[in-house]
Amino acid sequence: MEQFTQEAGILLVDRMITAIQENKQYLSDIDGAIGDGDHGINMNKGFTLCREALDKQPGNLSYGMKTLGKILLMKIGGSMGPLYGKFFAAFGKSFEGKELIGKEDFLAALEGAVEAIQAISPAKVGDKTLMDVLIPAKEAMEQAVAEGCSFTDSLDRMSKAAQAGRDSTVDMIARLGRSSRLGERSRGVMDAGSASCCLLLVSMAGSVKELLNQ
Repeated sequence: MEQFTQEAGILLVDRMITAIQENKQYLSDIDGAIGDGDHGINMNKGFTLCREALDKQPGNLSYGMKTLGKILLMKIGGSMGPLYGKFFAAFGKSFEGKELIGKEDFLAALEGAVEAIQAISPAKVGDKTLMDVLIPAKEAMEQAVAEGCSFTDSLDRMSKAAQAGRDSTVDMIARLGRSSRLGERSRGVMDAGSASCCLLLVSMAGSVKELLNQ
């Protein structure tokens, strides 16, 4: 089946929470090389608060995504709180009212979520940010869907593009954010935001594929 249900889709949020919790130290270690070293700590705080909220009041995928977005917007500081907050709020809003979610629905949600970040951030590919992951991942999935690829193959192409985007930030000089002050010294280290973004996209892809195979 090339669709999964809105109700079962909450698995995506559950797995993302686990992924961030399990990689808290990894993300902070990356961030510590050219940043404050608190990216993993802040992300873990926000995603764990979401876990607590959903344990008290469970919901479907749309509800879970919107809850995550609201918590990240309100509860974690720095630049990543608003960026990821807008991202997941837009993702959740896109799924509102849909009983079944197919590849076109997921792609539309991803496109809307990227646009939500672009509305508040000037970051583009090459700036050494999470957009080095998001934009190539979105474009890869757009091309795969346009070519008529299956939902699973489209997600695989999205994931590969996300990983390639994450890895590409190692050789970049940061142009935005606090690390941009380091200039050439920011080269040689992966961007922490791109690392967490790749982790989240790959986690979502894996969860969707699991649901499609049920």
